[in-house]
Amino acid sequence: SNGVNKAIAQLAAADIPNAEGLTILSDTMVTTSPSSGAPAFVTAGTRNMGEITSGALEMSNVDLTEEFTDLITTERGFQANARVITTADNILTEAMGLKR
Repeated sequence: SNGVNKAIAQLAAADIPNAEGLTILSDTMVTTSPSSGAPAFVTAGTRNMGEITSGALEMSNVDLTEEFTDLITTERGFQANARVITTADNILTEAMGLKR
């Protein structure tokens, strides 16, 4: 690459007159219907359509609070299991010492 950016296409956004009238096809797909109205294809950033930013990453849809809570809970469970193994090892060591 020579480092020069060149626009080769433009991404269109669809403005739906009645979004509640869209027909749901799957969890991530919808299609227009007579009640939704015909889509008006416009340029992003116009008619309250929002912006499309090249090279930007979407914020993750992960709830960080919930994930950290799960991590701490798992870590504490791991620590408790490690203590059980250490205690069992100490008991076995003592039992071996009593046998001698």
